[in-house]
Amino acid sequence: MKLWPFVVISGPGGKPMIEVSYKGEKKQFAAEEISSMVLSKMKETAEAYLGATVKKAVVTVPAYFNDSQRQATKDAGVIAGLDVMRIINEPTAAAIAYALDKETKSAGEKNVLIFDLGGGTFDVSILTIEEGVFEVKATAGDTHLGGEDFDNRMVSHFVQDFQRKHNKDISGNPKALRRLKTSCERAKRGLSSSTQIKVEIDSLFEGIDFYASITRAKFEEMNLDLFKRCIEIVKKCLTDAKMDKSALHEVVLVGGSSRIPKVQHLLQELLHGKELCKRINPDEAVAYGAAVQAAILAGTMVQEVVLVDVTPLSLGVECIGQVFAIVVPRNTTVPIRKEQIFSTAYDYQTGVSIRVYEGERARSCDNNLLGTFELSKILKARRGIPKINVCFELDANGIMHVSAADITTGSRKQITITNDKGRLSAEEIEKMVKEALKLNAEEEEHKRKVAAKKALESYILRTRKKINNRYANGNLPSAEKKKMEDAMEQAFQWLNGDHLAGTDDYQDKMEELVNLCNPILAAGTTCCPPLKKPKYEIID
Repeated sequence: MKLWPFVVISGPGGKPMIEVSYKGEKKQFAAEEISSMVLSKMKETAEAYLGATVKKAVVTVPAYFNDSQRQATKDAGVIAGLDVMRIINEPTAAAIAYALDKETKSAGEKNVLIFDLGGGTFDVSILTIEEGVFEVKATAGDTHLGGEDFDNRMVSHFVQDFQRKHNKDISGNPKALRRLKTSCERAKRGLSSSTQIKVEIDSLFEGIDFYASITRAKFEEMNLDLFKRCIEIVKKCLTDAKMDKSALHEVVLVGGSSRIPKVQHLLQELLHGKELCKRINPDEAVAYGAAVQAAILAGTMVQEVVLVDVTPLSLGVECIGQVFAIVVPRNTTVPIRKEQIFSTAYDYQTGVSIRVYEGERARSCDNNLLGTFELSKILKARRGIPKINVCFELDANGIMHVSAADITTGSRKQITITNDKGRLSAEEIEKMVKEALKLNAEEEEHKRKVAAKKALESYILRTRKKINNRYANGNLPSAEKKKMEDAMEQAFQWLNGDHLAGTDDYQDKMEELVNLCNPILAAGTTCCPPLKKPKYEIID
């Protein structure tokens, strides 16, 4: 935002608005409006070339775009007067272009990695292509990584260079920065074929001309961390796809920034020197694939193409202790229908709250809440007895239906989560994935702590029942009964009152109770059966 020649302000409901000067006055535009202006210009260009009116379009988006961003893209099409027939992922569109290339047509199954490094986003997708079926095995990416980031590094370098030479700071002048950035973008392209490029800008700032040069080695040095980030994302995608590097038949380069020699070198190094596919024009591959999909949808092309995509994030519900119970793992093929059995947290509950989340964190509060609904009229019974079937259904358009039903009473409730339900921004998605990796150890500890707390609570409830049964049958002295009941009550009070306790504290308290109660209960009879791991999670 610091390098943009316009201002971004907060609009209604916190929506970001772009503020520009238009005909001498300040005007504000939503991102969808700016996007629609680009689409309108493309529509005019197509109509001028074809000599006919264009009403429908297939639009491609980065694979890591979430549903909210896809909906915004559709809205931009509507504003531009277009009927957006389909939104497809850029790597998938590039794979269609690759599969239809005459030189690559061959029978049999092929595993293809699409390396799509564009101007503002980076996507990696691994697809299996066979007889017109394009099945996405895994996708990964970063919607804040691309050619613009490389340009910005060069801009910062030259801003410092200008200040060092002329003792003037141009970082606060939007016009000078825009001109410098345009020159840097040109220089970046030139460095893909030359080892050194000159940057010359007349009257850049306060009448001062700017002359400098940059080598390919310097450019690679200032962006090496970004290039390596691309390679890490490729590794992650291979892991998610459960595929070895040797299983890849082809690696297709897409996007202008994939021409950067260092990027190609690092990618080849990762894949043990595998030859990269450069036959497809990286600037046109995505648009070509989208055009093929449009032709198929319009009925002007008879070739059958089936696209099978995946979910970018895990989906699930909140359970007791703010644990995120995943029902649909990330990179699951859609459309999909998945069910899981849950139960109640307290005795004689008549209703439960189903909170639906998406994300990769162990705690539900760290993920994104998609929707909430209440299921009432459930079986009135002790905790853990009712069985609640939670079902997730996702269709090919990204619309999700979540339902919950009590298996015993038949009571059922459903919620539909569509594209406009406040889904995450791409930045938040990437942040969640990164934080999930960093905080994995902490979250595993949280899981152990919740499990230890559940085990202690379950032991107290079961042992109380055992005490009462033994006492009623005359097999337990009243003094022993009181001793154990006091210990159970004290432990129960501690359990509900001490929120700072850790895993070890719960385990120590459990051991203390077991050492006290089990010998007494075992005298003359069989000890309490060992605790078993529940077959289903508990909804709070």
